Amino acid sequence: MTVPPPPWRSTPRRRAAKPALSQELVVKTALAILAEEGLDAVTMRRVAQELETGPASLYAHVANKDELAELMLDAVLAEAPIPEPDPARWDEQVKELVRGQIRVMVAHPGIARVAWDIAVPVTPSSLRQGEAMLALLRAGGLTLKQATFAGDALALYAKAYAYEASGWTWGDIDEAETAKRGEQMVAYMRSLPPDAFPNMLHIGEFFSAETATERLEFALDVYLAGLKVLAAKN
Repeated sequence: MTVPPPPWRSTPRRRAAKPALSQELVVKTALAILAEEGLDAVTMRRVAQELETGPASLYAHVANKDELAELMLDAVLAEAPIPEPDPARWDEQVKELVRGQIRVMVAHPGIARVAWDIAVPVTPSSLRQGEAMLALLRAGGLTLKQATFAGDALALYAKAYAYEASGWTWGDIDEAETAKRGEQMVAYMRSLPPDAFPNMLHIGEFFSAETATERLEFALDVYLAGLKVLAAKN
């Protein structure tokens, strides 16, 4: 027979059990810190603190901070949709794939920087994205070598574009300082002899936040148009 405690005695509260530590949980926690505090705040110590454990316990699941960053990138790239190759619209699908990669990288502060710093990421999601790009380009008639070179160039462009866009999105670029520098550049350009720079003196209007998407689409359109011509010769 169990005797209940008297009413004047407090009942001890049982603490909720912590979820079992895993690589997935470590990465999920790191991404949460990334969203709240930015990439520089993501350290093994900070992640361990959030998980209420010691940094040493994380090393059973993640080798070091560099591997953690690569796993975070992999988790982000998993959010980018992968289309089933359609030879009738392979070029549009390539654009959709690149747009998707840019979109997910920009959605997470600092991830584009991680992508840029890792020369050749070899993780499940990055491999699936790479295979998807090659499959789309091959569906358009390119040889494997041509598709490899084209996919590499598109990946570099996607990372560079996402890197720059992330700077504006997450405040890494000081808008006031950039605006001041812009005014100085305009004044400097206007001081140049127009006969020596008849084109450069008039391109400023085409570089702004309003034209960012237009510039991306222009680059993709021109690049894919060239690939179509190349494929037609095969």
